[in-house]
Order: sequence, then C-alpha cells, then structure tokens
Amino acid sequence: MQSQNNIQYMQEDEIDLRELFRTIMDHKKFIIIFTTIITMLAIVYSLLKTPTYEVNSLIEIGNYKVHGNSNTGDNRISLDDASSLVQKLNILYIDMFKNQKNRKSKIESISIPKKSKHFIQIKASGISNELAVNEIQKVVTYIRSKHQKILDDIKKQREMGLHNIDAKIDDIQHRSIPLLTKKIKSNEHILADLEKQIKDINKNLQKIENENPSLAALKLMEKQNLTTFMSDINNKLLEMKNDKDTLMTTTINKLKEDRLIAKSLMLPHNYKNSHIVGQIIKSDYPAKPKKKLIVIVAFVTGLILSIFIVFFMEFLKGMKNDD
Repeated sequence: MQSQNNIQYMQEDEIDLRELFRTIMDHKKFIIIFTTIITMLAIVYSLLKTPTYEVNSLIEIGNYKVHGNSNTGDNRISLDDASSLVQKLNILYIDMFKNQKNRKSKIESISIPKKSKHFIQIKASGISNELAVNEIQKVVTYIRSKHQKILDDIKKQREMGLHNIDAKIDDIQHRSIPLLTKKIKSNEHILADLEKQIKDINKNLQKIENENPSLAALKLMEKQNLTTFMSDINNKLLEMKNDKDTLMTTTINKLKEDRLIAKSLMLPHNYKNSHIVGQIIKSDYPAKPKKKLIVIVAFVTGLILSIFIVFFMEFLKGMKNDD
C-alpha cells in the first residue's frame, strides 16, 4: 500500500513539473521579450551612467630625529597622532561635503591601515583619474602644510638652543675664565705680599726678641694672623684654580659636545615631512558602474521576474476559471 502511494506521489510530481515546464514553454516568447527588454535597459543604463574612477594613496606621517640611542629605533618622534589626524581629516574632507550633490570628485574614505601607527590611507573617486588625484593632493597639501609648521617651530627651538650653548661657551671663554684668572693673579700678589711681610716680621723678631719682649709678642701675634690669612687665601686660590680647570675642561667640553649634537640635529635629513609613499594608485578602468555585473544581474532578474509573472498570470486565470 505504501509503495503504491509513493508511486502515486512521484507521478503527481512528474505531472506538476511537466505542467510547469509546459507553461514556461507556452509563454517563452513573453519570457524572452521581457528578459531582453530588462537586459537592454541595463545595458543602456550602464552605457549612459557616468563612469567613476577610484584612486588610492598611502601617506606616511612625518617625523623628526631626537638625540638618543639609534640602536633602540625610538629616536624619531612622529609629527602627529594617526587616529586624531584621521578624525580631523574625515570632518574636513568628508563630513563637511556630505550635503553637496552632483560632485565630480570626492574623498571616499580616510583610514588607518591595520597594525600601523604612522600611516594613513586615502581613497578618492571622480569622473576621471585626474580629478580624483586632485582630491587626494588637496588632503596631502593640507597635511604637509600643517606638519611643516611643526617642523619650523622645532627648528627655531633648536636654533635658540644652539645659540644659548654658543652664548654659554662665549661667556665662559671671554668672561668667567678671564675673571677667575684676574682673581687668581690678584690673590697670588696678596700671598706674595703676605710672605714678604712674614719675612720682615721674622727679621725684626730676631732683633727685638731680647731687647723688647712685649713688642716681640705683638709681632708673633701679627705673624700668626698673617699666617691664618695666608691659609685662607691659599684655600680660596686653590678653589678658584679648580673652578677654572673645571670650566676649561669639563664644562667647556660638555658644552662643545652638546653643540655638536645640536648642530647634527639641525641637518636636513633629520626632518621628514609627511609624504605619499610611492605613487597614487590609479586604474585604467572605472570602478563604477560595473557593466558586466549590472547586465548579468539584470538578465537573471528579468528572467526570474518574467517566469514569476507568467505563473502569476496562470494562477489568476485558474482562479477565474474556478469561479
């Protein structure tokens, strides 16, 4: 019994499929004409639609070199933060122009490539490659102008730093050292005069030691005071000579080393403005409209829609006959 039912179902399905196929074949002329019309309309649309070209570019954010260990690879500082820069550019070149229609060219997107902190990617479109490239150039010009001001400020700061180092070296060589030299010579003269006074006191002591003991005691006290004063002068003299030696060696050498570093950081290759990596990527073929895809989709859609219309018309006809 079950096998007979299965056979009956298979026969009914076969009959239904045959009916469907017969319905399609009966209306094949309509299906072909309808599908052809939809396909032709799609071809006309794709031919009349203004082609849109897309161009892409990769921008490297500029940087400048700072003094540090070049082996660590962290001796360059970026001129801008990629995320904040992209956010600002999206506002200036995309959001601000959203309400403008029928534009011949525009910026499509500005983003950060994956796993990158120092690059941004810009995509533009236009009715020609030249117009799309011009859109990217506008953004790049803005970025370079903004970053060039930062570089100029850094150069000015470093020039001022170099000027201050030169001023310190000049001050040490032409003021501090000559002043210390003058003080050293003055104290040496004072020492020489004190030594002479002590010698004179020693000579007088030999003469008056037995004749006038009170005067001899006064002379001894004077000699003691002079000796103490000489000790103080010697200490000051030693300190001034040490200061002079420090200025002439350690301080001057350190300043000269700082000057060499500052001078090397002023070289042009230490300043890198933002720029396009390689070239702007263009295509000889428009990105939109995709003519082949449009025609294929239109053909499939027209075919399916025409078959649906045929079945729907047959359905309505069957309902009318039943009534």
